[in-house]
Amino acid sequence: MALILDGKALAKSIEDELSTRVANLKQKTGRTPILATILVGDDPASATYVRMKGNACKRVGMDSIRVEMSSTTTTDELLAKIDELNANPDVHGILLQHPVPNQIDERACFDRINLGKDVDGVTCLGFGRMAMGESAYGSCTPQGIMHLLNHYQIDLTGKHAVVIGRSAILGKPMAQMLLNANCTVTICHSKTQDLAHHVGQADIVVGAVGVPELIKKSWIKKGAVVVDAGFHPTDDGGCGDIELNGIDGIASAYTPVPGGVGPMTINTLIRQTVEAAEKEANIR
Repeated sequence: MALILDGKALAKSIEDELSTRVANLKQKTGRTPILATILVGDDPASATYVRMKGNACKRVGMDSIRVEMSSTTTTDELLAKIDELNANPDVHGILLQHPVPNQIDERACFDRINLGKDVDGVTCLGFGRMAMGESAYGSCTPQGIMHLLNHYQIDLTGKHAVVIGRSAILGKPMAQMLLNANCTVTICHSKTQDLAHHVGQADIVVGAVGVPELIKKSWIKKGAVVVDAGFHPTDDGGCGDIELNGIDGIASAYTPVPGGVGPMTINTLIRQTVEAAEKEANIR
């Protein structure tokens, strides 16, 4: 029987620990950690994600500032708002909700976020520092996956990890984090030939491609660790990027969808904001 990598349970346990750390911060400094979220436009899914992040802040005793900007916002206007939050000493973390409207230079706006407040791990500087093994906040979904694998003591050293997907906030940082953890890493993408062959070689499979059940369970070798970072709503609750029905007879461990990777993403955002507040207060 495969081990279920239960992100929902782990996130709850980490939240309990974070609540204690936030209370400690308040007691020692009289200040509350604050995450500023920026939502540009009126995309309903983005609005839901921002609300979930605000609720997670409340659960651990943090505050959040919700900045909402119109869909006609320009790059310069968004950069000015980020500058304002960078300069605000009460704000410990800044999250710019992806995606932004097409007229905005998203990369320029991400990179305007101060490194010490880049708790979502989206800046080029943060990625470069993480890749080089220097101190930086990791991109939240792959960092959350690493927390999950470490918690369940999944052995990574020398293992062949195959990451399917190469996005800036998931596939690329995931591959780099696994490399830093001494995996041998293969990155597959839309131009990869014979995807099934590559997946079949993997000791660790990470689905990060954004296509429902693109990766078939028949491709996965017996005993592999299966991590599904995708989520696609369906009539019966949702599916991921990997065909998980019956996977417990193949994998040695796997993340369920939902309840695996998803809860760890927001949990990591909150955890890194608390760390930023502690760092600013010289507590840790």
